[in-house]
Parts: sequence; structure tokens; C-alpha cells
Amino acid sequence: MGTLAFCVDHKEVIMSGHSKWSTIKRQKGITDAKRGAAFTKAANAITIAAREGGESTETNFKLRLLIEAARKLNMPKDNIQRAINRGVGKGSERSSLEEITYEGFGPSGVAILVLAVTDNKQRTTQTMRSVFDRGGGSLGGPGSVSYIFDSSAVIDVKLEDTAAYPDRILVAAADAGADDVEVDDGIGVVYCKPQELEKIKKDLENSHLKIVGSELTRKPKSLVRVEDLEKAKKVLNLMRQLEDLEDVQKVYANFDIPEEIIQRETA
Repeated sequence: MGTLAFCVDHKEVIMSGHSKWSTIKRQKGITDAKRGAAFTKAANAITIAAREGGESTETNFKLRLLIEAARKLNMPKDNIQRAINRGVGKGSERSSLEEITYEGFGPSGVAILVLAVTDNKQRTTQTMRSVFDRGGGSLGGPGSVSYIFDSSAVIDVKLEDTAAYPDRILVAAADAGADDVEVDDGIGVVYCKPQELEKIKKDLENSHLKIVGSELTRKPKSLVRVEDLEKAKKVLNLMRQLEDLEDVQKVYANFDIPEEIIQRETA
């Protein structure tokens, strides 16, 4: 079971882990510039999920996760329902949206995986290629980097201010059957298989841990260490440029930038 199989002291689970991008955004408050843009992205994701798995949140756990995320954005209930209706073709609501995965490389050879939803594939592909080129990277073909990432699910657990709390999360996650645990920026990050997300989330809640978020993700199997400040700036700038695109849902990468470099870059 990876890390969980051998970690005893909580210090051993404080590791570089995944791309750190979600941690960087949380630390520095990097979010969508406008609430409207966030609503559009959330609605598009809900539409795709409803079209793929139906409108029932009892049987479509991906839809359930996306609705929970939309509610955290304070997205109106009517907006959420319209997005669902578009996905299942109810009434006059129809959708020409399609989900596309883009693969490419950033500065320093960092692998980048972009999940997008668009109603115009040609436009989005041209924009994606332009952003990669301007950011010092290159857009690759299908399969060029996707093999580096595993499909996974992540559950964020709030850390209480006690020295023993990381150990408590570790034990609870191991008992629940999780794959891995990281501790970073006041959050315990529990990784598990997508199909086990709901079960493990419930087990952690039954262990009286406070769940602050959960989602499907892509976890890199290998990392690229970026220790030069200027190179780190280029990597993070490209990530921001991609995140800001209206059609982009998620951006994953396999960079590992030391905390001191991140602090200097965002100062």
C-alpha cells in the first residue's frame, strides 16, 4: 500500500507528493479571477458528468462530487440544475460540449496534463498550443505524458493543532484502505482509488476526522525537481496561464518545487 505500508512517524509522510499545484493555489489564494468564470467551469463539468453517468447523484458519484464543489463556490441551485438538464437533454436544454485531454511539456521538461471542456475543439486546441508555446513549453500528442499520471481520488482532511494529529490521519487512512497520505500546509491529503472514494471518505468521517474536500485527480508516478528560481517562475506562470483559460477544468503536472523557491517566486 505504498507509503502507508511503512510510515510510522508522521514526519515520514510529509513529502513532495503530487504536483503541489493545489497546495500552491491554496497558500497563495490563486483562484479564478472572476466568479462567473468559476461558475462556467463548474457548470460545464456538471453537464459532462450528467451526460456520461445520468442525473442521479445516488448512482453518479462523479456528479455528486462536482455538485458539492459547485456549492462551495456558492453557485446558485438553478444554475446547477440547468447544467444537469443540459447533460441529460431535458426540455430545451441541449449541449454540444465535449471533454478533451491535452498533453504537453512545460519548462524544464515538466509533464503537464490538461482536462478541458469545449464546444469548439479547433478553437481550444489552437489556444492551448499558443499558451504552451508562449510559456516555454510544447503541446504534445495523445499518450505523450498521460502514462506518467495515474487516475486517483483525493480526500482533504483538516489538521487539528496537535502534534499527534498526522499520525491519527495516517492510522485512520490505513485502516480505511487508502493508498497514500501526505501532510502539507495544514491539510492531510489522503489518496485512494476512485471507486473507493465514497467508502473511504465515510470511514474517515466515522473516525471523527473533518473532511474539507474530495475530488478525482491525476497523481504523477514520477517528479521533476525544479530548484532554479527563474525556471520555477516559468513553470508556475505556464500553470496559471492554463488555469485561466475558460475551457480548462483541471491542470496536473509533475513538478516538485521546493517551498523556499515557491515563497521567493510568489513574494
